[in-house]
Amino acid sequence: MGTVTASTDVNVPIRTAYNQWTQFESFPQFMEGVERVDQLDSTRTHWKVHFGPVEREFDATIVEQHPEERIAWRSDSGPEHAGVVTFHRIDDTTTRVITQMDIDPEGFVENVGDKLGVLDRRVKGDLKRFKQFIEERGHETGAWPGDVPRAGV
Repeated sequence: MGTVTASTDVNVPIRTAYNQWTQFESFPQFMEGVERVDQLDSTRTHWKVHFGPVEREFDATIVEQHPEERIAWRSDSGPEHAGVVTFHRIDDTTTRVITQMDIDPEGFVENVGDKLGVLDRRVKGDLKRFKQFIEERGHETGAWPGDVPRAGV
């Protein structure tokens, strides 16, 4: 399993950055290879993605979410992966967004891509596109301020 970590500073308040990240259905607008994300309920999403010629669909569950702080998830089906995105207030108008993903590539194409650093570059590119996406708008397209406590806490 490989780990990908990336960060970017976005020139919007923490509330704006966090609220936009909770709009999972907007991910195809800035995430490469993400064709569709459907929000099934407050903690479950369904994804349709492609990596080169390979298409995959999978479900993921938000396992922890705290407004303006963090969102953590794990896959329920498809390639095994999990991750967390955290939001850090730099000042009133700047937020640092940090992602960490643990990915177990499935199949030949994904394994080759992982070995060549394609997954790492894709995640870093997604964060750059998120920065552009939210800064151009200056406001979020929606918000979900709910809190999902970590299981067992």
